Amino acid sequence: MEIKQKSTWEKVELGTCYYPEHWDKSLWEPDLRRMLEHGITTVRIAEFAWNLTEPEEGVYTFDFFDEFLDLAERVGMKVIFGTPTATPPAWLTEKYPEVLNARRDGVLYRHGTRRHYNYNSKKYQELSAKIVEQLGAHYGKRPCIVGWQIDNEFNCETQQFYSESDTIAFREFLQERYGSLEELNRAWGAVFWNQSYTDWAQVYVPRTTYGDGTNPHQWLDYIRFVSESTIRFCKLQSDILRKYIKPGDFITTNGMFGSVDNHRLTRDCLDVYTYDSYPNFAYVWGDPKHNNTLLDRKWSRHLMEVRSVCPHFGIMEQQAGAGGSVGMDAPAPKPGQMMLWAMQSIAHGADYVSFFRWRTATFGTEIYWHGLLDYDNLPNRKMDELKKLHARVEAIQEIAGSDYVAPLGLLKDYDNVFDSQVDAWHGKLISASETELFVAAQLSHTPMDTVYLYEGTSLEELKKYRVLVLPHGEIMTESKARLLENYVRQGGCLIVGARTGQKDIDGHCVMAPVPGLLASLTQSSVKEFTWIGPGDDPVPMEWNGRSLETGLFNEVLTAAGEEAKVLARYNGDIWYTGEPALIETKVGDGKVFHFGGTFTRGTVSALLDYLGMAEPFGELAQIPAECEIAVRRKGEKEYLIVLNYGKKPQEIFLKQPMVDLDNRCDVEGTVVLGSYETKVYRING
Repeated sequence: MEIKQKSTWEKVELGTCYYPEHWDKSLWEPDLRRMLEHGITTVRIAEFAWNLTEPEEGVYTFDFFDEFLDLAERVGMKVIFGTPTATPPAWLTEKYPEVLNARRDGVLYRHGTRRHYNYNSKKYQELSAKIVEQLGAHYGKRPCIVGWQIDNEFNCETQQFYSESDTIAFREFLQERYGSLEELNRAWGAVFWNQSYTDWAQVYVPRTTYGDGTNPHQWLDYIRFVSESTIRFCKLQSDILRKYIKPGDFITTNGMFGSVDNHRLTRDCLDVYTYDSYPNFAYVWGDPKHNNTLLDRKWSRHLMEVRSVCPHFGIMEQQAGAGGSVGMDAPAPKPGQMMLWAMQSIAHGADYVSFFRWRTATFGTEIYWHGLLDYDNLPNRKMDELKKLHARVEAIQEIAGSDYVAPLGLLKDYDNVFDSQVDAWHGKLISASETELFVAAQLSHTPMDTVYLYEGTSLEELKKYRVLVLPHGEIMTESKARLLENYVRQGGCLIVGARTGQKDIDGHCVMAPVPGLLASLTQSSVKEFTWIGPGDDPVPMEWNGRSLETGLFNEVLTAAGEEAKVLARYNGDIWYTGEPALIETKVGDGKVFHFGGTFTRGTVSALLDYLGMAEPFGELAQIPAECEIAVRRKGEKEYLIVLNYGKKPQEIFLKQPMVDLDNRCDVEGTVVLGSYETKVYRING
């Protein structure tokens, strides 16, 4: 599925999330004027404000937001208006408890937080459609509104839905997918443990079971069902809004979270995708003193995923201050990090960056989720940094709409993404390998894209990449296998890891030598496989005089074709010492590599060196490992963005003349980037 998209924004713009219902009306105009003075031109509003339009069922009032939008138009502020379906009002959930989501044991999630509804309640769909219809009809032509956000963070808080409505809808989903109970029983392997169904009324969403040993094939279909439900609920709203919005206004939603095909969501429902970027979460979930996954820099991995959905995206919520709801905490951005993280987003494809939030809430669950302004409303260093960012954005406007350039692609597809949520083996391998691939590529300054495979993916889409990596593509289909073979035959380089081709579309392990449908391409097979036990020493492989760790899991490989060449063999105190660990096979004009382990940064680094992929833009600049680079291209012009994630200054060396877009000065040779500093250069004049 090729994504062809022009930027929604004609220039790089800044925004913020604003909640007029949280503040006395006397603050509204000073707030908007202060935003404009600091370079903020757009606010997002209303995504949690259902009661302000429909205080009781069927009674609509528009005075509150009319007053605010009148003010926005008077001062020249643009607005993104949110549909409020992420937080149904108390009158609704009390009158219609069937709209509520439920725990797996059937206990309903009651009013008092957010996202406590379910997508499949017919009543909730009906009431959601009515409020969206009212909002679209009344506000759709307002001059200040430039875009609409649907709901808020689909599948945040929970990706699982167990209401009665979900079971009814799940049965319908399965009937459409399989047509008969016989086919369902086959796909789910229901003969195992006597799980076969003889009536559709016996089929439910996953329920509480002894030992939680729920059928994995049922789970896989359940995640597919959650994705379909999410997309359908989003489309319900976008179809309504399209009747009312002005030409040029966009429809979006913000995310991204699991159990949803975000590519289809965007293709079927939206004009542009927006992401919520909170890099200091890395300091909550990581260990800064013993970290080896690059902390906030790893947020580029999330942005890489977003870019695969929407090459020119927006950031609806960008980290501004210390993060955390009640019961959760994260440090405040250090001086320079707020701008660094905004530039991280811009480097990866964001043409719009909106900070969360304008002013820190003085009440509610998010009183510790700090915004640009603190409780006291006084000037602070974040506001000073915002001014500097605004100056930077104005200086680099020519990069708006430019494309990110990457020679390396990480292959994924939703069958495998969803399967890795179900299968503990698959999930553990994918988590380890994708992390190490990202880190190794970052440290060698090899920009990487995420590339999703669909049944309609074209060969031309893949040929844009010199090297593609499929770490653990357990589920493989014939059409995807043909596509990958054609990519290799026409000059591409494909790298596959352990357990590739292990399963069919239903998640059944195939009764054929792994890598299954790719075996004729790799000209290799797997004799045996094993986890590396928790008490075992790491297992190395020897390659060109280097000893490289092979990760969590090992396949003992066999070269099975004339073109298959063993590059590396296992070593160490193991029973398969000397057996093949890495096989290279020439196919047509290209090559395929079968690696029998999980990827480590050492093996990735060695592969990139072997393929001439390390430092692919080394002719432009010499960059230390502490810095990330991004290369952007628009027509004949190219741009180099350098981001220093360290608190210490870093020295870079520009190998050819460039133009520093901040000051329009020519620069070449040694440049020192200060703590958390970023630079944007025009490469070719």
